[in-house]
Amino acid sequence: MVAETRQKQAVVLLSGGLDSATCLAIAKNAGYTCYGLSFDYGQRHRAELTAAARLADAAGLAGYKVIPVDMRGIGGSALTDDSIAVPEAASEGIPVTYVPARNTVFLSYALGWAEVLDADAIFIGVNALDYSGYPDCRPAFIEAFQTLANLATKRGVEGDVIRIETPLIDLTKAEIIARGTALGVDYSATVSCYQADAAGKACGRCDSCRLRKKGFADAGVLDPTHYQAV
Repeated sequence: MVAETRQKQAVVLLSGGLDSATCLAIAKNAGYTCYGLSFDYGQRHRAELTAAARLADAAGLAGYKVIPVDMRGIGGSALTDDSIAVPEAASEGIPVTYVPARNTVFLSYALGWAEVLDADAIFIGVNALDYSGYPDCRPAFIEAFQTLANLATKRGVEGDVIRIETPLIDLTKAEIIARGTALGVDYSATVSCYQADAAGKACGRCDSCRLRKKGFADAGVLDPTHYQAV
């Protein structure tokens, strides 16, 4: 009697933006049964949660959760403190849109759910090329969190680690868009803008919008983003 092969499973962090939508498509294409995880962390651009739910529904995920995390309680970011303006000009160094410890918190929740599900991997759409300079998007951070995951989980200490998968980390935004387009990602359903309005329309001026616009232009793909009227 041949033993059945267990379907590999993954938790995919789903923000509702371009990168996480591509990451989900890559995970599905790799044969994973996917579970989506989003966070209501008090972000200014709450339209991304609507986009994330839309993407989750379209993908037919095995499960989807939105976890409330009050990151406005600590503030320190233009995305979680309304008294700090979202910059619309390029700046040097780590920008004020960086949310302190956000990916550490998100990956910790994802790791916990992955343990509950007995999932094999966590997919996160971090990128270290065309990005805003956030420290928790770098390979060194992911490597450190992988070490933590190996030490802090039952599967890890038993030698069957939960892998932190970052398929976009070394890609340009144009390469990400090309990969997602080939996989059928509907980028018109995504929201990347840091100050999108309630309908999900983008400002076209913030750092995230600039990177997104450039990515579509460099990829030679028509930008389907819904922009606010000027």
